Amino acid sequence: MFENFDLQTFIYNLAVGAIPVLFAITLHEVAHGWVASRLGDKTAEMLGRLSLNPIRHVDPVGTIAIPAVLLLLGSPFLFGWAKPVPVNFRNLHHPRRDMMLVAAAGPGANLLMACGWTLLLGIFAMLGHDTPVGQGFMAMAQVGIIVNLLLMVFNLLPIPPLDGGRVLTGLLPPGPASLLSRVEPFGFLIVLALLASGVLSRILWPVMQGLAHVLQTVFLFWI
Repeated sequence: MFENFDLQTFIYNLAVGAIPVLFAITLHEVAHGWVASRLGDKTAEMLGRLSLNPIRHVDPVGTIAIPAVLLLLGSPFLFGWAKPVPVNFRNLHHPRRDMMLVAAAGPGANLLMACGWTLLLGIFAMLGHDTPVGQGFMAMAQVGIIVNLLLMVFNLLPIPPLDGGRVLTGLLPPGPASLLSRVEPFGFLIVLALLASGVLSRILWPVMQGLAHVLQTVFLFWI
């Protein structure tokens, strides 16, 4: 695996990918906690998890190990996760409704960041895309767009405990919602099965490509 390892390429990929990935996974979790605090649950706030300091959200596996391995393997994109922000849904003012809002906040934050990186991509393209530094910043913006769209679309899959599963649970009538909530202990096994079968990539990539095209059409029309 390491016989063709290129240290210079690894360092470049790390420099380009680390910031977008770190922001994507950190702000995703902070958004959950921030919305929860506004809706009655102060758990994340009391534990200091609303901080933008990424150290407070680092997960040794999801934030460090997985992205590092992807870099070493020359993956075309980086992926990872932060420590989940604790939310006590019983403290929310309207638990059923507010649970959906808290869950949707993470993907919503990723969408906003994808929009921001798209704007930066346009700015970098206009200011200095012919220089190595300019190309590096453009690559960073592209990683930011891809990572945030990936996190958004992946987390919106209607499978508990993913955010989309929690949103769907809140939208369904009590009976079907209770049945769906029973899937939660097996949710990640289902995701792994979808990943291993190739179904997950066939779901995620077309949606991501469509969203990326929309963002480029909206924000980069002047280039």
